[in-house]
Amino acid sequence: QVQLVESGGGLVQAGGSLRLSCAASIRTFRLNTMGWFRQAPGKEREFVAAINWTGGNIAYAASVKGRFTISRDNPKNTLYLQMNSLKPEDTAVYYCAATQRMGLEGPYDYWGQGTQVTVSS
Repeated sequence: QVQLVESGGGLVQAGGSLRLSCAASIRTFRLNTMGWFRQAPGKEREFVAAINWTGGNIAYAASVKGRFTISRDNPKNTLYLQMNSLKPEDTAVYYCAATQRMGLEGPYDYWGQGTQVTVSS
């Protein structure tokens, strides 16, 4: 069973930065596709960013493009999300997800428990 554990969430002022991490319990090269999703209160979960195992194929939601950067360190079995120029509307629980399937669109088979990101205005 694959376990994903997120960390790095917290409270930050608008315009600030945070870096989320997701540690995988297995070698991440076995997880062809990894991604970040988020869910704000009262809203459905939405896609944020995804990356393939080489890092050569990356996708972002339009709302975060240019502000967020997804990356992965396969030797460390870790996925990252660098979030800059944060806005109050970025407030959500952020989830790490992964799959052994190819294709950034998923579906994703493994999910973390989530980490809260709160951006104050």
